[in-house]
Amino acid sequence: LAPLLARDAFLQALRRLGVPFVQCLAEADREIAALANAWGCPVLSLDSDFCVFDLAGGYCPLSHFQWEGGPQGGSVPARCFSAARFCAQAGRLRQSLLPLLAALCGNDYGGGPAALGPALRALSPPRAGQHRRIRALLRWLARFQEPAQAVEGVLEHLKGRQRERVREVLCAAMQDYAPSDAKLEGFFQNGKYECEAARRAGVPQWVLDALAKAELPPLIIDILLLRSTFLRVQVENLQRPSAHGAALPIRQVIYGLLLGPPQNTAPASPSRQTHEVPLVCEFDRCQMAIKKAFVQAASLPTDSWDESFPLEKLTEVPMSCRQKLLLETLGVEMSSLESIPSHLQLPAAVTCYWVRCSEPRVKLHQLKALLLMIVCGELHRINDDPDPTVLCAEDDSTAYNEFLKWNEKKLQNNDFDLDAAHSFCQWQCCLQMGLYLNQLLCTPLSEPDLSRLYTGTLVHRLCQELKSTPSAENLFILSPKMTQLYLVLLNTVES
Repeated sequence: LAPLLARDAFLQALRRLGVPFVQCLAEADREIAALANAWGCPVLSLDSDFCVFDLAGGYCPLSHFQWEGGPQGGSVPARCFSAARFCAQAGRLRQSLLPLLAALCGNDYGGGPAALGPALRALSPPRAGQHRRIRALLRWLARFQEPAQAVEGVLEHLKGRQRERVREVLCAAMQDYAPSDAKLEGFFQNGKYECEAARRAGVPQWVLDALAKAELPPLIIDILLLRSTFLRVQVENLQRPSAHGAALPIRQVIYGLLLGPPQNTAPASPSRQTHEVPLVCEFDRCQMAIKKAFVQAASLPTDSWDESFPLEKLTEVPMSCRQKLLLETLGVEMSSLESIPSHLQLPAAVTCYWVRCSEPRVKLHQLKALLLMIVCGELHRINDDPDPTVLCAEDDSTAYNEFLKWNEKKLQNNDFDLDAAHSFCQWQCCLQMGLYLNQLLCTPLSEPDLSRLYTGTLVHRLCQELKSTPSAENLFILSPKMTQLYLVLLNTVES
């Protein structure tokens, strides 16, 4: 499992490196294929769907790049898949039939639709393995000129009442490989990205622009268009409630901002009027199973938020009001954060929230381990900053070198602490939703550098050390600046 915030850290890295990118508002395969054809270049991916698309430049699986030998003559050897060449070798199969082949094989899902069972058994050898079945389907499909003819050929092997349903399933699956009408290259030319589905749903333009630039997470469009979201599972204690439960109140505020106040649903007499609270369907872990729950959007506090500011006018809300709503949600005052560097104020506020809302309660050595990890990231930033104008004090450099020596030592107790892991998963969930709420409110607090903020192996090591050796709290004692930062963070969270 990738860390919960890996995607967000990756986006920050792209921005730091100046890499142009766009965030698609739905499944990106069709738009990537269209962009690759517009630019005349191959697609680099690990998604086998790109074997099906008609790509002029082909598809280069990332797994077939030969990185180990290093660049050869300024390039890295790779393999490029061509759908046209594949069809030529597969009995002169027409390329337009590849989407149907993918639908029959259940590409990305490990098997075709269940209702296709009788047809697949008729078209492939008995008890055939996956490769034999695909070869048999290729030979069978090569007989047809058009996809519609082949679909009818599949339906002949099904009972009458199943045919229309299977026809719909196959046509929908094939449509996933149809050329996209989105002009994604326009985004890289003029910064405009059009999404017809979002526009039909009335998504404000500023939200669409922010989504395309990845200034807002995909969660936002999922809530606006689908009113549902999947909460990713982490390495946590599966016997406890999901770690995402700790961040539920933050998510509810996000839902409230996106979906607005309760709607009046009774047009009849005023005495019978009811207010329907917007609901969001969340898919989350319940022990080892995935279950869905309907969550109410929060009613925003009227003393800090004017209901006359709907989503489309959120950018017009004064910064002070947006900041107040963020901090009220996290349960902190701005005055308590003023002594903390601006880029660490959001993590500090989230940590205050985590300590207050986590269940079971956060243990002191877990809190200290987390704060020491944050300080370590700050020390690393100072020592590793490529900006020549940023000078690293000698004591900071000494403290950093001592930390590196400490980190190389072998732990006496290397047992995995599942309860600590669960607690840190809760913190990551809170940080993720705190980050997303901050983004939705147009960043009233600075966004932290996620790559330096959290390191799972380090926080677990610190946690183990603090359990057995409380003096590990003095890890950065050689740097007065880092020691002061740690004490300020600890005092802020504990106060």
